[in-house]
Amino acid sequence: MTHIDFEIVRSEHPLDVLERLASTNDWSFDRADDDELSVTISGSWTEYHIAFTWIEEVEAMHIACAFDLKVSDRRRSEMLTLVSLINEQLWLGHFDLWAKESVVMYRHGLLLAGGAEPTLGQCEVLMTSAIEACERYYQAFQFVLWAGKPAREALDAVLFETAGEA
Repeated sequence: MTHIDFEIVRSEHPLDVLERLASTNDWSFDRADDDELSVTISGSWTEYHIAFTWIEEVEAMHIACAFDLKVSDRRRSEMLTLVSLINEQLWLGHFDLWAKESVVMYRHGLLLAGGAEPTLGQCEVLMTSAIEACERYYQAFQFVLWAGKPAREALDAVLFETAGEA
């Protein structure tokens, strides 16, 4: 297959939309360079550190959402099991346990091939899906790491939904 080169002209850098979103919502953010944006958001359980990276070669916006949760070597295997069980539940994105830093993070990407421009709505969904996934499963990570619970038990505890009011 022949690769056809053509110049893609965008009206603005894809991360500019996210920077405006962060500014509008009064979120703390930093634009280290043209292709990287860091945003910090306070959630119900912890503070989330979200890194957006524009990857020009594949025309994709990558999101990585991490929180302060360092995984010890002795809980690593159970945490990997939990990550796998959680990923089975997700429709968008996935969790990873990064070996080098021993941290859990949510990752996802938005493909904008052919010069597609990101919309504010797409960026909001990208951000919202990351925060909602982290908020939903944060306690399960805590149960495995700090309470020593097995992965299945920790996940079942956070997925348990009550009905009605007491």
